[in-house]
Amino acid sequence: MADAPAYRIWPPVALGVPLLIGLGITAGVGDPIALPVTLSRSVAVVLILAFAVWNGWAIWLMARHRTALLPGGSTRTILDRGPFGVSRNPLYLGLIALDAALALLWPSFWALVLTPVGVVALWWGAIRPEERYLSAKFGREYDAYRARVRRWL
Repeated sequence: MADAPAYRIWPPVALGVPLLIGLGITAGVGDPIALPVTLSRSVAVVLILAFAVWNGWAIWLMARHRTALLPGGSTRTILDRGPFGVSRNPLYLGLIALDAALALLWPSFWALVLTPVGVVALWWGAIRPEERYLSAKFGREYDAYRARVRRWL
């Protein structure tokens, strides 16, 4: 076993491709529903701030415990405090918030509607392989963590 998850899709690509497709559709043919610009931008700013704080906290904990910072790296320990005590995938949760924020900043109805497609691609392409890797590497410790902490929130 390689000491890293065998991703099918790199996480930023899983979320980024549907976002770009949605932005392209909006630019090419427009949106069937116009998103209110002021409200969309306000929500986007809140999501970006939440992303920065949440992911910053998670990355700080990962660096402090000397585990891989980039997706696909070797995991040295199961982190179960901070954002990792709330979600097994806090960095991915933050990326989803950023993805939605970018769709709202455009604003692009299609990019926003395609966000769940990116989430499914993220689950299939990165989260499932990562869970298999962590289960194989940490066994009961990871199983106990999975029993305590939800995947998302």
